Amino acid sequence: MIVMLEGSDMFIKSAALYDAIYSWKNYADEAEKIHALIQKHKRSSGNTLLDVGCGTGAHIAHLQNFYVAEGLDLDEQLLEVARQRHPDTAFHHGDVADFNLSHTYDVIVSLFSAIGYVKTVARLNQTMQALAQHLTRGGVILIEPWFTPDVFKVGTPHATFVNEPDLKIARMNVSHVEGNVSILDFHYLLATKQGIEYFTEHHELGMFTREEFAFAFQQTDLKMIYDEQGVDGRGLYIGTKP
Repeated sequence: MIVMLEGSDMFIKSAALYDAIYSWKNYADEAEKIHALIQKHKRSSGNTLLDVGCGTGAHIAHLQNFYVAEGLDLDEQLLEVARQRHPDTAFHHGDVADFNLSHTYDVIVSLFSAIGYVKTVARLNQTMQALAQHLTRGGVILIEPWFTPDVFKVGTPHATFVNEPDLKIARMNVSHVEGNVSILDFHYLLATKQGIEYFTEHHELGMFTREEFAFAFQQTDLKMIYDEQGVDGRGLYIGTKP
């Protein structure tokens, strides 16, 4: 989950652990699927790409095999990791609902449910306006959504474990909701050669319906297509700019 929420950084302690926690994701395979979808829908002649909610740049590492890629995120801790790993890539600090990079891109992607961090329908509408303004004519936007309210399961315990020689992580949470916002209070137990540490992180992700996404797209000049499967089984919203 990539932070695009207003306010302070949320990954202050876990940013350095992010890629280890999500090491199960096949970013290379996802990049190939994303590239195929882009080539299917893109009509512009350029090759520039902006990853919104880029986090540590794990998708960019593979997407830059096909595109001149840049990243945007609001969390400085994640961006610091991304810049260290990809020193030749441009990473921008900004709020997805209110950013201005003064130029447009042929492709804009927002993956791994990062869009959920905009939290409210009002900010979703703002976000779509900002993204549309940064898209070149003939370009394409791909947005991988967070869970919808009818799918999200309340009260379900979740656990993720990392078992590397010099790094042990246990991350657990029990999900709950407030209105149409899912609340994820992560509890971390971290063991390294320096010792054992416990800390928590609070995350809030808006659960948007397909109708709310459709309305957000309608407020722009983008044409929307919904892909049921998407990249990772969470569905995918595809927007094209005539």
